[in-house]
Amino acid sequence: MSQVLDTPPPTATPGHPSDDAAALAARYGLTVSGARPSLPEYVRQLWARRHFITAFATAKLTAQYSQAKLGQVWQVMTPLLNAAVYYFIFGVLLGTKHGVPDYIPFLVTGVFIWTFTQSSIMAGTRAISGSLGLVRALHFPRAALPVSYALQQLQQLLFSMAALVVILLCFGVPLSFSWLLAVPVLVLQFTFNAGIAMIMARMGAKTPDIAQLMPFLLRTWMYVSGVMWSIDKVLSHSDLPHWAMVLLESNPAAVYIDLMRFALIDSFHAHQLPHHVWALAIGWALVAGVGGFIYFWKAEETYGRG
Repeated sequence: MSQVLDTPPPTATPGHPSDDAAALAARYGLTVSGARPSLPEYVRQLWARRHFITAFATAKLTAQYSQAKLGQVWQVMTPLLNAAVYYFIFGVLLGTKHGVPDYIPFLVTGVFIWTFTQSSIMAGTRAISGSLGLVRALHFPRAALPVSYALQQLQQLLFSMAALVVILLCFGVPLSFSWLLAVPVLVLQFTFNAGIAMIMARMGAKTPDIAQLMPFLLRTWMYVSGVMWSIDKVLSHSDLPHWAMVLLESNPAAVYIDLMRFALIDSFHAHQLPHHVWALAIGWALVAGVGGFIYFWKAEETYGRG
C-alpha cells in the first residue's frame, strides 16, 4: 500500500496527448478566452449587437451635456459659435468671403460637416483606452465602441442640420430636390469616419499619447480642407504644382464638404467640384471603412490587456 502511495505520477512523454494543450482543449471542446473570431463571424457578432451600438451612442449623446444648464442646446450652439468665430477671423479679417457667393451658408456647412469628421476621429481615438472597464468586464466585438462613437457624432450632426436648414432659408437659399443628395453624402461620410475611428481606436489603445497629438493634426487637416475658404477659387489663381492641387481636391474631408455644399447651396455649382467627385467619395468610404474594420479586427485579442 505504501509503495502505491509513494510512487510518483507518471511523467508525460514527448508526443503524448497529455502534454499537448491544444489537443487536450480540442478534445473537451475548450476555446481560448477572447480569441479573435473569423472575419465573417466577427461581422455577424457586430450586427447582432446593433441595438447595443445604437443605445450606447444615444446614451453618450444624452449624457454629453447633462451637466450644462442649456443641455442639448449645446449640440447646435457649439458648431454655430465655431462658425461665428471663423467668420470673423477668416471671412472678415482675412477676406476669404470675397468672391464666394452665400458665404455664411458656405461656411456653416463646412464647419458642421468638418466637425462631424473631427469629433468622430477624436472620440474613436479614445474609444478603447477610455472604456477599459467596459472592455475588460464584458465580452463583445470591440469594434462596437468606435462605431458607436461615430454614430453618436452622426446623431449630433443631425441635430445641427436642423439649424443649418434654418440658416440656409434665412439667407435666401431655396429649398430644392438636390437637398436629397445630402443623404448619400452622409452615409459615405459616416462610413469613412467610422473606418478612421477604428484605425485610431487601435492606435490609441496601444499608444494613448496619440490622443494628445490628434488635435494638432486635425487642426492642420481642417485648414487645408476648405472649411473657411473656397478650394476652387484659390486653385484658380494659384501657382501650386499640379500634384499639390490634386491632393487638395482629393482630400476626403474636402470631398465630403464640397458634396454637401453642392447638395444644399444652389450657388455652389458642379464645376467647383473635383473631377470624379462621387468616385472619390465612394472610394474613400470603402478604403477607410473596409480597411479600418479589418485593421481593427486583426488586433481584437489585444484590447484591454496589459
